[in-house]
Amino acid sequence: MAEYEKHLYMIVFPINALVASQLKPQEFGEHYTIGSTKHYKGKVIFAEVDLKFRDPYFDIDHYLSLTVPHPNGKPKKTKFISSYAVLEHIDLKSLKNLYLVTANGKSLELTPKPYTAINEPGLVRIYQEITPLTNLVASTLDQRSFGKYITSETKSKGAPKICFTQYDFNVAEFIEQNKNREIMYSSIPESHPARLYDYLLELKADLSKKTKTISLSSTLVEASFSLIKHGFWLAAPDELLFYPLPSRNELENKYYDWWRFVR
Repeated sequence: MAEYEKHLYMIVFPINALVASQLKPQEFGEHYTIGSTKHYKGKVIFAEVDLKFRDPYFDIDHYLSLTVPHPNGKPKKTKFISSYAVLEHIDLKSLKNLYLVTANGKSLELTPKPYTAINEPGLVRIYQEITPLTNLVASTLDQRSFGKYITSETKSKGAPKICFTQYDFNVAEFIEQNKNREIMYSSIPESHPARLYDYLLELKADLSKKTKTISLSSTLVEASFSLIKHGFWLAAPDELLFYPLPSRNELENKYYDWWRFVR
C-alpha cells in the first residue's frame, strides 16, 4: 500500500477548523472546493500547520493515528480534529504557508513575511474580520494597531486572536462620489451603501472613535479575492503574522492560472 505524508491544516474560511489529511496543500484545496459533497461552492482559505505542533486543547495524536489510507489504497482526504475555537489555540509560530482557493479549486500559495510598511496615521481603512469574528469594520487604526486592539484592548468587540484582511476601498473617494446621491454604490458586496456612508462620516467626525462596525456578517462570501489589499494578517496581543499578496502585475502574469479564475 502506498505511503502518504500526513499534514495538518487550519481552515480559516468559510469555517475555522483543524484538519488532518494525507493530501498535499493544492490537493487539499481542490478537494475542499470541488471534490467534497460537504462544500458546494465558494472560496476557501487555509494554512498549513507544522506537523510537530501540539496543544492540550487538541487531541492531535489520536486523529493523526486515524489518518491512514483507505482499504483501496487511496489517501485519507480529511480527518477533522476540531471545529471550535481553533485559532485561539493555535501557536501562530506553527503556521506555515497560507492558501487562497478559488471556487473551482485553484490555489495561490502565500508565504509569511515581516510586515514592514510605514502607515499613514488616522487614515480610515476597511477591514474584514475572517475568524473567529466576521465583522466588517471601518477603523482609523493601522493594521498593527487594529490587530492589537481586537486581541487585547477591547472585550466587547474582541477575541484572543484574529485573522483579518483589508479591502482595497478608497474612503474619501466613496464619500465624494456618493455625496447628495439618492442611490449610492459600494464596491463591497453585501454592504448597505447608505449605511456605510453614514458610518464613515461618523467615524471621521469623532476623532476619539477607533472603530465602527459596518456589518456583523462576513462579506467575504461574495467578495472577490481581487478586492483584497496588501494581504492577510493573523494577530495575537504581541504577535502579528502577515501573508502578503503578490502585486497586481505578478497576479496577471506569474500567477495568471490562478488569477483568471478570481471574480
